[in-house]
Amino acid sequence: MIKKFLLKLTPLVSAYHLFYSFLGALFCGFPSRKIKVFGVTGTNGKTTTVHLIAKVFKEAGYRVAAFSSVKFEIAGKEEPNLFKMTMPGRATVQRLLRKAVKERCQVAIMEVTSEGIKQHRHRFIRFDTAVFTNLSPEHIESHGGFENYKKEKGKLFRAAKNVHLINVDDENADYFLSFESKEKFCVGIEKHEERKKEGKVFLRAENIRAVNGGMSFNVKEDDFFLGLMGKFNVYNALFAIALAKKEKVPMEAVKEALKKTKVMPGRMEEVISSPFRVIVDYAVTPVTLEGLYKEILENLSPKNLISVFGSCGGGRDKWKRPVLGEIAAKYCDKIILTDEDPYDENPKQILSEIKSGISNSKFPISNFYEILDRKEAIRKALELAEPGDVVTVTGKGNEPWMCVAGEKKIPWDDRKIIREEFSKLAQH
Repeated sequence: MIKKFLLKLTPLVSAYHLFYSFLGALFCGFPSRKIKVFGVTGTNGKTTTVHLIAKVFKEAGYRVAAFSSVKFEIAGKEEPNLFKMTMPGRATVQRLLRKAVKERCQVAIMEVTSEGIKQHRHRFIRFDTAVFTNLSPEHIESHGGFENYKKEKGKLFRAAKNVHLINVDDENADYFLSFESKEKFCVGIEKHEERKKEGKVFLRAENIRAVNGGMSFNVKEDDFFLGLMGKFNVYNALFAIALAKKEKVPMEAVKEALKKTKVMPGRMEEVISSPFRVIVDYAVTPVTLEGLYKEILENLSPKNLISVFGSCGGGRDKWKRPVLGEIAAKYCDKIILTDEDPYDENPKQILSEIKSGISNSKFPISNFYEILDRKEAIRKALELAEPGDVVTVTGKGNEPWMCVAGEKKIPWDDRKIIREEFSKLAQH
């Protein structure tokens, strides 16, 4: 009965969000008409892609605005995104664009999420370019299935009529290629001869190697070095390279910007380097968690891989909890389950659902811990770690809050807690 009632309200809620988006754009004077806007969507890699594109254009002398889950940057001035929402509502994006125009920015790069699109936050923004990073199951309960999730992402490409930039290595690429645009740029690591036949611009990264704490690769005749670890970050760099080519930004500026990029807050960020490594990463999906573990095992060769993680509450994507457990059991030597953002769910129940995936494996029970208090869990991981080990603390990245029952937000920063607990242990 309640579900049917809520379904009847859906059109009214949608109309409310659409009207609010229109009012926000109207009040702010439709700012996107006065600035070139690049929208980045996909499941993973959006934040890093936004910031790499921003760095490239800043290096080339542009005045730049960049809006992501990490921060809002306008003409060199930054403020953290404290909304715990990648694409804020209440016309916030329109106000940010208006400010960018006032500061004489030439380009604005922003993350565009499926939840934001569902609530029409992308409406009344004139997107010059739509970027597709990749797609894997996420927000399934919210959208009512993977296909609906994909269709929400596709609405950005319907809105951006000028340029579409697509990762053609992703199995969903053809769907995003089906939308009409004046130009299509394709990027990837695999070979795609058919893209050339179709007349699309295709940039492929080759000779990819992990060197000196970053990634070295070639795109046609150009050699690049990206100061971030991980093959997945090569994809993110390719988007920045493609956009630079489209906007005729000198390749020397692109190379310099990528070389200077040494860290992305909360994205494979090394917090402790010795005598063992501690890495913080946002990784909240099975794809990103597995990708993180693989990169660490391949490039850092740890003696032991120790993992601290949980899963979001609030009824969000419950399906992935046992999957996260299975992945951790496959790659890690020691596992510590803990709180992430329980919201109004029973934290013990969340951990129990993750644990069910671990229980299906042959993971030794002696190397498994359940510690609800996240600070204690981090401390335990540091106590267990020995020289040559790598500890990963995932799920929150650089988020400034932990969301608990009663709509409460507790100030939080995994990196700060790690440094504090490491310092205390060092003193003993």
